[in-house]
Amino acid sequence: MGTRYYFTSEVARKILDGEELVSLDLNISKTIVKRVGDKYYLPNGDVIEREDLEYISRKRGHVFMYEDGMFYDLIVREPAYYKLVPTEKAPTVEINGIRMHRTKDLDPWEDARRKVSQIRVQGVVLDTCMGLGYTAIWARKLGANTVISVEKDENIIFLAARNPWSSELFNDSNINVIRGDVFYVVQCIKDESVDAIIHDPPRISLAGELYSAEFYRELYRILRPGGYLY
Repeated sequence: MGTRYYFTSEVARKILDGEELVSLDLNISKTIVKRVGDKYYLPNGDVIEREDLEYISRKRGHVFMYEDGMFYDLIVREPAYYKLVPTEKAPTVEINGIRMHRTKDLDPWEDARRKVSQIRVQGVVLDTCMGLGYTAIWARKLGANTVISVEKDENIIFLAARNPWSSELFNDSNINVIRGDVFYVVQCIKDESVDAIIHDPPRISLAGELYSAEFYRELYRILRPGGYLY
């Protein structure tokens, strides 16, 4: 796997307008893109064409990943329409046009931090619905020894694996990503073995079982006395 760079319409337009110092990792850092004629040189020496940047500049609301000489629009079209969507900071994901994070007046990264900071994070934390993994990552940053993060949608996992803001999710050995339905996964967790649970499910029309009394009884069973459920 080669070095990955990320382009949005805003970044492409900045480069075309002559800016050299831009973010190629979705607002985590900035780097230099040099122009020579109609060619643009990435930090690893790869060359991209003006016509590619012009195309990307017209695709507002999309994230393009560049790797090994190819651009990939980070979308999945089946069985629903999934798209990684840029914000002023960390991206969110849309499923059939519905954003999975709060993006108005607050970026998804800060939204996750605020949610996790509402409870005392320590020991073992269960993150019931992983998404792009921001909650799990913040749980580790704020004190969890181990995070169990569960996600059943393979397309969400696919996008998270290509999102630079989600990298700690897959690189931190103390974050355990479980691919499965949390409704059933919790049934395999031992009694009183979790110190905190962060439960931020999709809307009830999409995952009604995660709002059920049966599911909450399971959460109560695995939570240690004095533990937190948010």
